[in-house]
Amino acid sequence: MQTVEIYTSPFCGYCHAAKRLLSDKGISFAEYDVARAPEKRQEMLSRANGRHTVPQIFVGQTHVGGYDDMAALDRAGKLDKLLQG
Repeated sequence: MQTVEIYTSPFCGYCHAAKRLLSDKGISFAEYDVARAPEKRQEMLSRANGRHTVPQIFVGQTHVGGYDDMAALDRAGKLDKLLQG
């Protein structure tokens, strides 16, 4: 199982939706709150090639993108395969 990391902020509906999708699949993840940890925002910007919106989701070393990107992968049946590595 690949490591999943999500950069979030507290009042972001898409962040909550992304966490819910993963939780519903039984996938654990590391969450980084960029509102409370400015250094994590800089890390996110670097890893996400300048994308500054949250959530930014990583599966292993693969940058998935935001919630819409992850949900599209799930609908296409590709998310589970990516999570398995």
